[in-house]
Amino acid sequence: MTAIEQSAPAKYPDVRNYIAGNFVESSAAEHLDVTNPADGSVISRVPLSSGTDVDRAVEAAKKALPGWAGMPIKERVQVFFRYKTLLEKNIEELAALVTEENGKILSEGKAEVLKSAELTEFACSLPQITAGEVLEVSRGVECRVERYPVGVVASITPFNFPNMVPNWTIPNAIALGNCMILKPSEQVPLSSGRIAELLREAGLPDGVLNIVHGGQATVEAICDHPGIEGISFVGSTKVAKIVFRRGSMNYKRVLALGGAKNHLIVMPDAEPEMTSGNVVASMSGCAGQRCMAASVMMAVGKTDHIIERMVSIVRGMVPGTHIGPVISRAAKERIESYITEAETMGAKVLVDGRNYRVPGKENGFYVGPTLIDHVTPEMRIAQEEVFGPVMVIIRAKDVDEALHVQHRSPYGNAAAVFTESGGTARYVMENASAGMVGVNVGVPVPREPFGFGGWNESKFGVGDITGRGSIEFWTKSKKMTTKWNKEAGVNWMS
Repeated sequence: MTAIEQSAPAKYPDVRNYIAGNFVESSAAEHLDVTNPADGSVISRVPLSSGTDVDRAVEAAKKALPGWAGMPIKERVQVFFRYKTLLEKNIEELAALVTEENGKILSEGKAEVLKSAELTEFACSLPQITAGEVLEVSRGVECRVERYPVGVVASITPFNFPNMVPNWTIPNAIALGNCMILKPSEQVPLSSGRIAELLREAGLPDGVLNIVHGGQATVEAICDHPGIEGISFVGSTKVAKIVFRRGSMNYKRVLALGGAKNHLIVMPDAEPEMTSGNVVASMSGCAGQRCMAASVMMAVGKTDHIIERMVSIVRGMVPGTHIGPVISRAAKERIESYITEAETMGAKVLVDGRNYRVPGKENGFYVGPTLIDHVTPEMRIAQEEVFGPVMVIIRAKDVDEALHVQHRSPYGNAAAVFTESGGTARYVMENASAGMVGVNVGVPVPREPFGFGGWNESKFGVGDITGRGSIEFWTKSKKMTTKWNKEAGVNWMS
């Protein structure tokens, strides 16, 4: 029995939960439509699962936990060696599914799946990275640290990366011995089913990964469930705060990643071609629906030549070809309202993506790439996360003024500077209030083994969600002290 069996062109049957190695019907009384953002068509329905479904998933995970956690890590990661191969083998199908449910253009879907393979590759290296520490701390006395799984954990993931973000957590958490309940976004539930099928094909035992689909009630049931020891979340800051607070109140470890307002500081000496291309790509990639997208360009001094080049690039971009739709009609309307409000307040729209229609896909949720100049820091569009292909340009007289604007943002996911000066680059890297910074890089996402995680209201909890920083979150350490030799004597530690 598979997660999605095509019954008609571009239509899938109702999505089902995945529990104890099988796709099963939810107890939900309500379902939501799953929509293809490119043309507005309904492609499936997803259940709004209840606490009863979460209970079933937790019981399956608890049953699988002793056998999985008791397996040596070198044996556990063999599943992920095979899973990585399956991701690469099925990349065309997986990318097409991402495109259909999320709207990404196909090249972006493929890039997402390749990143999932890279994340899985890191998990395969965990036996070498997590080897226990041991030291003879005094004559005849030895101390060592060993890592143990947290237990049954949950991962709540967003709509913007249906394949990649689940793989931020699944490989590392499970390879480290945990059993997981995944709650994907109800807007993009199809990719998670294929992930489960590939992991089952790779040899993952039943119950180690379970998937429960749903909305707010499902998330609340996860936060409240006494059988779940840890939760990771990726989404808006508003919801990240709620999940962090509710999960922590129930004595769980929680790592919740929120929104972003990423500032790119462009200096007058920046290389024009590279800078203009990178800034536009950062703003428009994945239709701007990524927490690392640039949304504010701080134009320092005489940078009009770079802005003019950006305008030329953006005008040459064709929605439906170079850029996909946003996730929903509501998102399109919200994004366009930000643009209209900024224009009303005096900002100058250099390239206008409002009211865009793609021929043959008139019902799609497209917003064309948009550049807005002479935005002031007080405008809502300069402060709030728009989450669309929109770049606002704020003028600054020097780098300190640009950094001052960046510091005013409550977020702290990413920041970058474009310059040919090593001194300026280092100054921005040291003084930007962000967890991830870049020099001449529009999307400063760390590659494995470096972890992903922001500062301020972009992250709640300790540690990172990927890379080495995730190991501490997904494990608990046990400290062991042994004394065998009588020469060790007796002291205050005895």
